[in-house]
Amino acid sequence: MAAKHNYQLFDITLARRTQVSASLVRFTFTGPDVGHMATYAPDQRIKLFFPKGGGSLDPLFEIAKLEEHDWYGAYRALPDAQRPSARSYTIRALRAEKAEVDVEFVLHGDNGPASHWAMRARPGDRLAMTAPNASVEGIKLGYEWKPPQNVRRILIIADETALPAAAGILETLDDLPLKPRVEALFEVPRSDDVQPLAQAAKLHWLARDAEHGCQHGDLLMRALRDIDLHREIQALGGTPANATTSTTTSATTNNESDDEDGPLWEPATLDDSAPFYAWIAAETKVAMKLRRYLVNECGLPKQYVTSMGYWRQGKANG
Repeated sequence: MAAKHNYQLFDITLARRTQVSASLVRFTFTGPDVGHMATYAPDQRIKLFFPKGGGSLDPLFEIAKLEEHDWYGAYRALPDAQRPSARSYTIRALRAEKAEVDVEFVLHGDNGPASHWAMRARPGDRLAMTAPNASVEGIKLGYEWKPPQNVRRILIIADETALPAAAGILETLDDLPLKPRVEALFEVPRSDDVQPLAQAAKLHWLARDAEHGCQHGDLLMRALRDIDLHREIQALGGTPANATTSTTTSATTNNESDDEDGPLWEPATLDDSAPFYAWIAAETKVAMKLRRYLVNECGLPKQYVTSMGYWRQGKANG
């Protein structure tokens, strides 16, 4: 029998919207059961459900009641015409005592159900959210930020879609026992997307509008290459790599494949003695290239790297 997890479907209503930066907006939701919601890490994943064509979410909530905690079974059981569009996000902040939860959206035009909703959302609008329920026992799932207790060096790399999770991560760094050296690379669409964030890390803000003809992810790769990681990784116990060879010809045992068409969700697999930890979340192909560079060229053991494709360019993600 599959292990039980504690996600449930929440009925939520938009309380307010706050423009965080030029491209990012924060939506604060409330609801009758939000006080029971839980979050286990700053990159806690959730799903939001958007009604189709101005339709109702009532059929989803009604069938979810019958299916108890099997929200996915309830969702799949709905006819296509009644099945809401679902998109993954992260919790930016949870104030359970006030029954409030914040989720941040990137504004990138009217090209998907989430972005369509975000451009028109007003207080009182209703959505559905799946999130952990603190009062339900089960496996704690839906997050990948798991730094080792004895880590000495952390690298955080994110594009704008992962910025809410990365910002939350920065706010938790002071809780780490050994106070590691932390560096964060953030690529954003515009210079006025730079935010005042927690300063427990060395931050690199990389705005695409400042570079003519810059493609998504180019600035992240350039900035990563500018950090002298080869010697540093080897000093922390990394596997020596052929730093002069390309990512497609490196012959180390760490070598990563070049399958850019497959999904990317590769959590780190390490214990608390690991000295180095990299957390990467961005467009899928960008995240793959960054991971491959760290592993193949810099010699970072791949079990030290968590890399996630938060979206895929060319597909309707919003």
